[in-house]
Amino acid sequence: MKYKTDFLVIGSGIAGLTFALKVAEHGTVALVTKKGIMDSNTSVAQGGIASVFGSLDSFDLHIQDTLASGDGICDQAVAAHVVKNGPDRIRELIDLGVKFNTRQSAGNTDMGQDLDLGREGGHSQKRIVHALDMTGREVEQVLAEHVKQHEKITLFEEHIAIDLITRSTRMTRGFITTAHEDYCCGAYILDRKTREVKTFCANITLLATGGAGKVYLYTSNPDIATGDGIAMGYRAGASVANLEFVQFHPTCLFHPDAKNFLISEAVRGEGGVLIDAEGRGFMEKYDPQKDLACRDVVARAIDTELKKSGYDSVFLDITSRSPEYIKTRFPNLYKKCLSFGIDMTQNPIPVVPAAHYMCGGILTDLQGQTDIRHLYAIGETACTGLHGANRLASNSLLEALVYANEAAKKAKLDIKNPILDSMPEPPLWDEAGTTDSDEAIMVSHNWDEIRRFMWNYVGIVRSDKRLARAKHRIENIQNEIQEYYWDFKVSPDLIELRNIATVAELIINCAMHRKESRGLHYNIEYPYKDDKKWKKDTILRRPFMG
Repeated sequence: MKYKTDFLVIGSGIAGLTFALKVAEHGTVALVTKKGIMDSNTSVAQGGIASVFGSLDSFDLHIQDTLASGDGICDQAVAAHVVKNGPDRIRELIDLGVKFNTRQSAGNTDMGQDLDLGREGGHSQKRIVHALDMTGREVEQVLAEHVKQHEKITLFEEHIAIDLITRSTRMTRGFITTAHEDYCCGAYILDRKTREVKTFCANITLLATGGAGKVYLYTSNPDIATGDGIAMGYRAGASVANLEFVQFHPTCLFHPDAKNFLISEAVRGEGGVLIDAEGRGFMEKYDPQKDLACRDVVARAIDTELKKSGYDSVFLDITSRSPEYIKTRFPNLYKKCLSFGIDMTQNPIPVVPAAHYMCGGILTDLQGQTDIRHLYAIGETACTGLHGANRLASNSLLEALVYANEAAKKAKLDIKNPILDSMPEPPLWDEAGTTDSDEAIMVSHNWDEIRRFMWNYVGIVRSDKRLARAKHRIENIQNEIQEYYWDFKVSPDLIELRNIATVAELIINCAMHRKESRGLHYNIEYPYKDDKKWKKDTILRRPFMG
């Protein structure tokens, strides 16, 4: 089956939904999401959106905090652009119906009232705009409702993208080859329910598939975060950058029955203190900002404390605040912890670090354009230059909003010169010679092995020897996947395995290349920064296979 549309949006988080709404007035939009529209990293984002609204705050302070967190390799022009455009993007959300907390009343925002601003690690001022401790869910719900009601937007839930289509795409039994200097003109998409591969032809294609936390054994991310956009973009010939910088959130709930549940950084922003099993605070040993240090510092500190003590977790203690305040400020966290038998008003919360956010991704310009024409990437899928070596807390949703706006403005111009009218019809998906898989154990085994060795060898603390081991293992697994992919029909599990393997290999290669420690990349054999040699981006591009 073949579809033709002006705009193809792959991903339904804040970036994809915002872009879709902004371009829908200029053409038809097909919005593809691998599960339901609400299944995204955005939906589980707790803390909020960093933006300058406070009387003591300024754009310069926010920019300085962003650059300090990024440890020398943020793009200053990008940081300035994102920060200065933040307030307008927040106001747009409010106009759409998003209810952020205000000082006067929780969840009933009026533009005449002051927003209730929180503070998180790395920020010098209170500037976190939030909706209690469920900011992402509030934003996602409002955007999703507008998308569902828009007559120009067609929603394709339970559809997972396989690969991009470019002008020179050639298809042989499911294998695609493309040239680098090219146009993107759509994607092959698998309908998860019918298992039919559909051809989506588009004048503009946007990758907004989120991050890749599932590359690691322990992550705060939902199961959908398998790096699909990064992998597809790289396979099509787009440049990727800075994938060695994987952010590990310091505080995920440690409980045998808890899966992927994040304890927001806002807890530390409101007075929470990290303590060891003996009840002693330890962050003053690692950074002058103590518990409000940047995430890379806090995650390494916890990792160090756990390795020294042998304990399974440290603890986050906010019992210094009144029970009433905790229940009001963190209602979702309080209920979730209580469901696991932890009363955060009375007892510290057991926490451990977990893979959280990709600071690298597909390389883009200020308008979200990749180096493949008519292909855009925004949100966590992209590497814009904002985050550098370490993302400042709550800058992620801000970046997604600003770049969705910039990409939409440029895409509206591009659509005036549609490419599909002057291009040959792309080939339909070819499954000749393939059969249904009878060895699902290959997928599950390799999925588990990748996530385990990435956690053990390419995690918070790395070494050349660990990286070499990971490199050897991923090469073997890639060979197995290649053979399997050739022989069997694609399935959602196989698509995701192929993508996490690709992203894992890219992370390993970037980490092996950087011979220093900076931000989120820490190698015990090169424990210091080397600005003379390494104050620059790590950029990779797939060799053209012909």
